[in-house]
Amino acid sequence: MEQAVYTNPNLIYWVLFIGVALASWIVSSVMESRMKRYAKVPLNLTGKQVAEKMLHDNGITDVKVTCVKGHLTDHYNPADKTVNLSEGVFNEANVAAAAVAAHECGHAVQHAKAYGPLKLRTALVPAVNFANTWMMWVLLAGILLVEIFPYLLLGGICLFAMTTLFAFITLPVEVNASQRAVNWLQEAGITDRETTEMASSALHSAAYTYVVAALSSLATLVYYILIFLGGRRD
Repeated sequence: MEQAVYTNPNLIYWVLFIGVALASWIVSSVMESRMKRYAKVPLNLTGKQVAEKMLHDNGITDVKVTCVKGHLTDHYNPADKTVNLSEGVFNEANVAAAAVAAHECGHAVQHAKAYGPLKLRTALVPAVNFANTWMMWVLLAGILLVEIFPYLLLGGICLFAMTTLFAFITLPVEVNASQRAVNWLQEAGITDRETTEMASSALHSAAYTYVVAALSSLATLVYYILIFLGGRRD
């Protein structure tokens, strides 16, 4: 029975995969539903205006707010110090737009204040980019040659582990940015008690997508480790 666990990891992987896929679908559906609902609740400022005010209130003068095409393409780029908002966020004046804009500015505030997890995440980017370039090739070759040269797969596992670590380090970065956003929205008077709760709800649902992504990466990492252990035992 113990031998079967190591040499036949597929069942374990598919149980994990199906569980994570189901969780991902539920979380994504909830997030989309909340964003659409809160996009119907009007505010006085557009996403662009919210972002500019939050940056100003935090004494940040070297970050530019720009508009980018697409849906859910909002992001902060520390390389060129830009808060990039999707068209629906940049131009609209509602709770959902304000929450997303403030969240992205939360990353700019983290950057300005040298927030530890963000610094670590940024430092890992070159290594993660290298891992993303080579890990699938190394893993594929390692799986095919696992009984002949198992340490090739171990190399692929180490590369994949780097991306898994990156996914988990992303969690506190995203949660902290959301906390900064919600606190500022209320303190600045952009949202009242009811709309602050809406903004918090929207950002919490978005944060769960990162949790699911991290768990999915962990499940896949476990699968590769089981293959490696099975190959060595053979």
